[in-house]
Amino acid sequence: MESRRKRIVREFYEQVWDRQVVQLLPSMFHSEFTFRSSLNCTLVGYEEFSRYVQWLTSTLGDYATEIREVIEEGAQVCAKLRFEGEHRKVFFGHAPSNQRVWWDGVAIFTFDEDLVRDLWVLGDVYGLTRRMGGLSDAIEFTRSRGRSDKA
Repeated sequence: MESRRKRIVREFYEQVWDRQVVQLLPSMFHSEFTFRSSLNCTLVGYEEFSRYVQWLTSTLGDYATEIREVIEEGAQVCAKLRFEGEHRKVFFGHAPSNQRVWWDGVAIFTFDEDLVRDLWVLGDVYGLTRRMGGLSDAIEFTRSRGRSDKA
């Protein structure tokens, strides 16, 4: 059976992100929770975070999160994720393409009792901007011969 904390993480992505039901935040997060993202921002509390959800889900329409794995250790829950949406507004300096874009990420939720106190998310923005046409495919480091880069 899945723990309450893991269920909160799943519900957070399924409801708050994928459906933009930000009214659920008080049942999942402390009022002054901190959120740090790979999009270079640190936010505090429901209002700032709700604006961020609105901005990102309108920039990337039909936004969806695929939860690939959830791991719990002590007061922390970690999720391996894939984020995607339809590129509808300027994003990383790129004009809207109306194409689906995606990136992988990891989120670490730190709980205080049964509410999230801190959320730290790191996403592969390099891969995202490269797929959007903004960066070269050239990688300076290469693995030894005979090794595969397949994940």
